[in-house]
Amino acid sequence: MKMTMLVPVILSGGAGTRLWPVSREAFPKPFMKVADGQSLLQKTYLRAACLSDVSEVLTITNREYFFKTKDEYAGVVSRAPAVRSSFLLEPFGRNTAPAIAMGALKICEQHGPDAPMLILPADHLIADQSKFAEAVARAASLARAGRIVTFGIVPTGPEIGFGYIECDAAVDDAGTRNVARFVEKPSQEIAEAYVASGNHLWNSGMFCFMAGNILAALRQHAPAIFEGAEQAWAASKAKPSNDGTMQEIDRDTFIHIPDISIDYAVMEKAANVAVVPGDFGWSDIGSWNAVSELVKPDAAGNAVIGEAVLVDTRNTFIQSDGRLVAAVGLENIIVIDTPDALLVADRDRTQDVKKVVEELKLRQHETYKLHRTASRPWGTYTVLGEGARFKIKRIEVKPGASLSLQMHHHRSEHWIVVSGVAKVTNGSEQFLVRTNESTYISAGHQHRLENPGLMDLVMIEVQSGEYLGEDDIVRFEDQYGRA
Repeated sequence: MKMTMLVPVILSGGAGTRLWPVSREAFPKPFMKVADGQSLLQKTYLRAACLSDVSEVLTITNREYFFKTKDEYAGVVSRAPAVRSSFLLEPFGRNTAPAIAMGALKICEQHGPDAPMLILPADHLIADQSKFAEAVARAASLARAGRIVTFGIVPTGPEIGFGYIECDAAVDDAGTRNVARFVEKPSQEIAEAYVASGNHLWNSGMFCFMAGNILAALRQHAPAIFEGAEQAWAASKAKPSNDGTMQEIDRDTFIHIPDISIDYAVMEKAANVAVVPGDFGWSDIGSWNAVSELVKPDAAGNAVIGEAVLVDTRNTFIQSDGRLVAAVGLENIIVIDTPDALLVADRDRTQDVKKVVEELKLRQHETYKLHRTASRPWGTYTVLGEGARFKIKRIEVKPGASLSLQMHHHRSEHWIVVSGVAKVTNGSEQFLVRTNESTYISAGHQHRLENPGLMDLVMIEVQSGEYLGEDDIVRFEDQYGRA
């Protein structure tokens, strides 16, 4: 009998609040680029696609991240074997157990219940692909034999930021063990005891199991999730997809599925869980300290991404997006500079960056959610400046792309084409606007911007009005399904 191929499932989402100001709600941690220029999501995709016995990579992500995710994959697809990319799109986050349940139902239907699933968070780094592939092969073999498999990371120290897996009897000579129990993030003293015992591994959040087996485990240990996922999958299939590679999850049924992790739902309750130890250079990039460790330091322990001048500075990490940073007399400091927000933190307090995001949310400050440059299905926009009753944007539209047919209640817009040609709909009129030409859109007018050319369209938009929020938009038609 031919062996069913492995299906990697990438779980992509989450705000990554400890990595603010780079990671934000509308630009979450998986889209962050590391020093080599690739994003964490791109690295995860390549890691999955380059495994043997893989013909499809399924990504489960938020509907708002779909087009950005496709762009990310397009940027590295030439470096991977030819595999099919498919997508399940959540209307909102519901934690890992509902996401995995939906993915398992999709895989069961398309590949059968015996298809092994490899669950990969989209925001991890793994240094040794060869060792990782060996661990996956062991896990897939165990999964095909009916086991539910998790990956444990051999600790390099008493880390209090991770959960732990307590191991039981050996399963094979390769180091695979039965799982005795899962342990929450410990105190420093307990973490030191775990590492000293040699019987505990870090919980990586990566798993492998047959699709049918994880559904059976959910039915037994978390029936509300199983039943809710079945209802959501049936409702989702009843809705036509705009894209043959993706399926949107039904909002009205998905919202009723309990919001819990797969660890709580299944892993801590099931009796047939095995753990494959991993020593393949894993990192969850959970803080700016973890990011700094990816950069080779100088003799004084300083690491820099971007441009910096350091005077009498030690053990400091600086990341700057486009500006020179000068540091004088600093020690044990993290400096993260972005166009609209600056973070300065003690290296020993980087886990507390999430408290900054909590405060920004309380103040309803948009920097918890948005960057000055925002990605859209049609391209990007960058806020160049703003004040009372005005906002200036640089808009870049991909060749052949189109913004929605839309209207604003509170603002008017003046468009100036910098390069390329714009096709403009303004009320009942349609016309072209060329380089160095401009046009004006009054508040209340239906309008659309299109790029009919073969090169990027770049333009400046000057907004004016009593309210300039991004939510002042009514869409009438949209080729990306946002109307």
